[in-house]
Amino acid sequence: MNLLRNILKNPIKSGFCRALISIHNSPLVGKIHASHSCVSRFESTKAKQHAYLCNHEEEEEEEDYDLNNFQGLDFPGGRVTFTTEMKFISEYPEKRIPCYRVLDDDGYPIANSMYEQVNKETAVKIYENMVTLQVLDTIFYEAQRQGRITFYLTSTGEEAINIATAAALTPDDVVLPQYREPGILLWRGFTLQEFANQCFGTKDDHGKGRQMPIHYGSKKLNYVTVSSPIATQLPQAAGVAYSLKMDNKKACVVAFTGDGATSEGDFHAGLNFAAVMEAPVMFICRNNGWAISTPISEQFRSDGVVIKGQAYGIRSIRVDGNDALAVYSAIRAAREMVIREQRPILVEALTYRVGHHSTSDDSTKYRTPQEIDHWRTARSPMGRFRKWVQRNGWWTDREEDELRGRIRKQVLSAIQVADKMEKPSLTELFSDVYHEIPSNLSEQEISLRETIKRHPQEFPVDVPV
Repeated sequence: MNLLRNILKNPIKSGFCRALISIHNSPLVGKIHASHSCVSRFESTKAKQHAYLCNHEEEEEEEDYDLNNFQGLDFPGGRVTFTTEMKFISEYPEKRIPCYRVLDDDGYPIANSMYEQVNKETAVKIYENMVTLQVLDTIFYEAQRQGRITFYLTSTGEEAINIATAAALTPDDVVLPQYREPGILLWRGFTLQEFANQCFGTKDDHGKGRQMPIHYGSKKLNYVTVSSPIATQLPQAAGVAYSLKMDNKKACVVAFTGDGATSEGDFHAGLNFAAVMEAPVMFICRNNGWAISTPISEQFRSDGVVIKGQAYGIRSIRVDGNDALAVYSAIRAAREMVIREQRPILVEALTYRVGHHSTSDDSTKYRTPQEIDHWRTARSPMGRFRKWVQRNGWWTDREEDELRGRIRKQVLSAIQVADKMEKPSLTELFSDVYHEIPSNLSEQEISLRETIKRHPQEFPVDVPV
């Protein structure tokens, strides 16, 4: 203490003070000029001790100096207090962040739970769309196994996140999906025939057959086309949200991602950009336990994904993704805050990917059938929500059978139509990118057509030349 008091009494002659001056001379804080005047690059960093050094540089008399001047630092982002205790921040919080839940595994509301009230019409529509999504996934998965389409992945086990989120949004909200969110489109009116047209790459496909199956998109429904590279939609979402902010739109952007995407640099860029620019975007992470074959235990050491929001200065919440009421309530509340406060929010939805990652994956190679069956039955989001809806007297077993039978027929019919439909014209392979097709593309088209003439047997007969 005596040493510190001596340093404060005669700061300019002490090595400690020279170190402070060196720090203030750094580009981060500002510069101290030889003319005894202090000019800081950042006005917020003009700390009291800085002013003291400048005003007393030539003074030789000893005087007491208020220790409070060294108890804090006005730094960009806010005042930082000093401490004499050397303490490292723990890598783990003392307690894991809790998970918001409304319904227990048997579909009973948990006592004293706070949630958005849902009327019969909305509840039944949510459940019917969950059933439709499940039937759609089952049949299209089988169609891929039959060789009728080239690729598919399901949302099995994640139906609540899909549909309950869609129900909590408005049609004006712009969605940037990852690839396991077709339920958003389904809720907004994307027809079963449109799903089939995309997966089969027909002439009526909005993407004109240029995308892989399940890479849906709809400008009409504010659903940006799925992109295969992981996490690229996150920085884009921040930009789209900022454009809504500039236009004073009463809407937000919703960007989906999986737990594996949090290891991508675009996750950092997207969240950090959104936080700094205060963009009205909601990031929803479907933490389903697996990034293809990589478990979350090998993906990160943090307390899941929700804690990452705090590091970026983003309000966050962890939700039971298999609880439709909890998802609906949390997304409704988050959307309201995002739009009212014009700032981002991160939602981590804990769920489980019951199906294989895709038709290119066999998940039994890295997880047990018992684990999968447990989540398919005991923790099914559809089973839980159905129990709640039935206890309210809004659903019956007869209605269940009728709905599943009707949807199955509609999906099979859509597949039959798409299977027989003509493919997009060869011309579409070269259009829609340039207003005037450049010479190199024209040469490629001519070369392709000549090749087809020489080898017609190698070219699909259902693609118009």
